[in-house]
Amino acid sequence: MEPDHAQDERIEEGEEDDFIDPNDVYIEVADDGDHPMDEDDAEGEGMMVMDGEGGPHPDDEIVYEDNSIQHFPYHRKSVFAVSTHPVAPIAASGGEDDLGYIWDYTTGDEIVKLTGHTDSVTSTAFSFDGEMISTGGMDGKVRIWRRVGKENWKLWEFLTELQGPDEVMWLRWHPKGNVLLAGSNDSTVWLWQLPSGNTMQVLAGHTAPVQCGEFTPDGKRIVTADAEGTLIFWDPRSPTPIFKLTAADARFDMEGITSLAVNPASTLAVVGGTTGSVRVVSLSKGEVVGALGGHNEGESVEAVTFVELTPGAAAQTAGGIVVTGATDGKACIWDLSTNRLRATLEHEDAVTSLLSLPAPKGHLVVSSSADKSLRTWDARAGTLVREHKGHHGPILGAALGLEGGVVVSAGDDGVCLVFATE
Repeated sequence: MEPDHAQDERIEEGEEDDFIDPNDVYIEVADDGDHPMDEDDAEGEGMMVMDGEGGPHPDDEIVYEDNSIQHFPYHRKSVFAVSTHPVAPIAASGGEDDLGYIWDYTTGDEIVKLTGHTDSVTSTAFSFDGEMISTGGMDGKVRIWRRVGKENWKLWEFLTELQGPDEVMWLRWHPKGNVLLAGSNDSTVWLWQLPSGNTMQVLAGHTAPVQCGEFTPDGKRIVTADAEGTLIFWDPRSPTPIFKLTAADARFDMEGITSLAVNPASTLAVVGGTTGSVRVVSLSKGEVVGALGGHNEGESVEAVTFVELTPGAAAQTAGGIVVTGATDGKACIWDLSTNRLRATLEHEDAVTSLLSLPAPKGHLVVSSSADKSLRTWDARAGTLVREHKGHHGPILGAALGLEGGVVVSAGDDGVCLVFATE
């Protein structure tokens, strides 16, 4: 097994400006005696057989169209989150059954059950190199597992439990290092160093649940936003915000923020709100530079993603292309150089997530919806490429795998499905 300090030293020399040094511990929090999972905890780790409520079953009276290529039906209740490994064909899902799973999305086989939560698991996330996996829950716990050995991706061990948040709203790993970010229902934002589990920062500046947050793609900054409409831009090495935008700012004026994304150049953030409003914020100027008005008033904007229509377009086009999805069933494609609507993509119910494929297929975007379907679109013309069906209920989350070749979905019906994107 790799020693703890080896993972800390993975960041290449000379990248200090790119990333918060994981060896810098700004706040020491008492260790509560976390310990790796023992043999008793590991007993009974076999797969659970569905009783027909959550997944496809031969006795179901309703015949559902199902063009998925794999099923993972072992969550007993709603699946709230799913994420995919950066290299290996494995996924991590979490659900209302208080469990997480790591599983092989090419076979549908369970690899390990992630136990220890006492309430719903609402977030899962793999570290940048895939060596660690984090789960976050409504119980306020953040639990970390890491890979054992170098032979394959099938052996994982419990590493530590991180505490601090009241209820975990979301988790994000640093794009270049073993640093984990979490937003809490109690208005705080937490930053931990792994594998030590030391708390690096507790960012306090919000006054409402922190509903979304991201590291900027360059790893230098953090953007967070809350349920009362406040956006904060942070240097992760400092507890003081670089800037803050609130509903008191007439140009910003968002009653609550539900989604955000940062462009690849780390210069712009696009945020979506509870009333259908979308704002474009310059991170260098700290001010609103655009308002996008394509969603129905009163409908919550649940997802935002940037897309690269042609290779190198992000560098050539001022602002770039962004897609926003809302509870009105629409996904709107925007050109940020003009703040104009390029196309509208339609679902029959709320859009719950948006995923943009990596180059060279950057023009493709996958939407998931409460209408039980996912759809792959060509964002250049706004045309439907493929519809993905098989769920019996709303789709609550999705993630891309195999370099965008597949999409893995998390369903309210208790099942995760895998689809070919094209």
